[in-house]
Amino acid sequence: MTGSAASAHLDDPALLRAQLTNLRALLVLSILMTESADDEQILRLAVSAASSLGAWQIKGFAVGDRWQNGADRAGAIPPQLSNQLNTLPEGGGRVITGEGWAWAYPLRSIAGPIGHMVACAGCQPTGEQQFLAQVVAQQTGVAVSNARLHARERAIAAELAQTNAALQETVATLRRGMQIHERLTRVAAAGEGAAGLAEALHDLTGLAVAVEDRYGNLSAWAGPGRPDPYPKPSAYERCQLLRRLMTEGHSVRVGDRVVALASPRPGVLGVLALIDPDGRAGRTDLMADTELRVRRELVQDLLTGTDDDSAHLRAEALGYDLGPPHQVAVLETGSPAGEDMVLAARRALRQQQVPALIGTTAGTVVIVAARGETDWEALRQATVDQLGGGCCRMGVGEPYPRPSQLPRSLREAQLALRLQKMSSDTERTSAFADLDVLRMLASSDDLSDVEGFIRKWLGVLADYDERKHTELLMTLTRYLQHGGSYEATSRALSVHRSTLKYRLQRIRELTGFDLADPEIRFSLELATRAWVTLQALRG
Repeated sequence: MTGSAASAHLDDPALLRAQLTNLRALLVLSILMTESADDEQILRLAVSAASSLGAWQIKGFAVGDRWQNGADRAGAIPPQLSNQLNTLPEGGGRVITGEGWAWAYPLRSIAGPIGHMVACAGCQPTGEQQFLAQVVAQQTGVAVSNARLHARERAIAAELAQTNAALQETVATLRRGMQIHERLTRVAAAGEGAAGLAEALHDLTGLAVAVEDRYGNLSAWAGPGRPDPYPKPSAYERCQLLRRLMTEGHSVRVGDRVVALASPRPGVLGVLALIDPDGRAGRTDLMADTELRVRRELVQDLLTGTDDDSAHLRAEALGYDLGPPHQVAVLETGSPAGEDMVLAARRALRQQQVPALIGTTAGTVVIVAARGETDWEALRQATVDQLGGGCCRMGVGEPYPRPSQLPRSLREAQLALRLQKMSSDTERTSAFADLDVLRMLASSDDLSDVEGFIRKWLGVLADYDERKHTELLMTLTRYLQHGGSYEATSRALSVHRSTLKYRLQRIRELTGFDLADPEIRFSLELATRAWVTLQALRG
């Protein structure tokens, strides 16, 4: 605007009043938008304000991939308009919508543009009116951005409140569990027997507690309301209850009682019963297989690392001897380890008469047993039988004299299992002690020479597989593992013989190696073995 034009505006009272009115309207609009936390309400305010700011109107808003027009209807952005908006410069520009004049103004926020406001008119508005449209677009973008920010903050605050509540509940549950664990460990360590166990559970839960032997005879009672005479179930009912508890692996409600196995050890099987007619027993109070839980906690600590004295004391309280050297075995099926697999492994251990600690980690069942007391392959087979068939592999680590060394045995078992999966289709037991190459590489701090050797002989195939998404390197590995047998290699790779022959020919072309040459074949066998071993070491 030139100086003379500005002077003329200042001298025109009507124009000054109109500008003040527009400024007041923009101020009110800004206040209303700032106080709103609803995107759609902010857009409606902008549409209603536009009608009083000039001859132009708002055709709609393109925010993200959504289009909301002045009639308060939302949907996808019209394709023709979307294409135009995508090609506009950062400051917006002219668009074709069917009206005489249409302009897309960017909706901006601190984080950047969030969309466009499309204004239209029968003919091009004055410069002052276009400026007002730009101000409305700017204020709308800021208001929408603030509303979304506040919505996110409210959602985060609600989520934090929910998380804090859950955390407090978890902490309370853990504290309760620790109290129970400590009390029962003291009872076991002091040799207080069934009576001490019943008294401890009664003190902890406030419920009457019964301890029964495997035949249903009362061994101990704590709390009020002891029935006289004590009811005894039939042999059939007792057998069904014990079978159910052993199968499900956790406590169950039977009428007004919550019952759990008092001990899973052979010859000591009994039942703990909380007398709970009002259903007051919480999850911690149910005491689902109390001794099993304490054992699993001990296993987890042994696998992650604990001091020797504490481990010996806790194991002694559970009636388990950690004195001899122990080793770790890892059992894996085709799916993550669930309670059914833990129970199958426990029944297999009982069948093999092997004293052991059992738990889970990383989707596998972990067994801690003394050296020399376990036929690991027989145990694996027994576990498969207990599961009713299916796939099952096992890796076994080295035995170590101190409990604090068991994390190393776990790593060895996991390495043996990974190497078996990569190098063999046969499901079996692999002991770390039998894997000479893996043991040599696992103890080496510098594998650069090995990697260089692998690169020299297999680098061409590895690069080709990565570029073309093929499996030539694994094909060569399986071919050499099966002694050059087409039939065995085809079965291992689940491919036709003609496919295998094509792949081997492609390997010869890419590498220039003669697979029939004994020296080359020896080097390739060594390189593929080292490659598989490194893959296992690196998970």
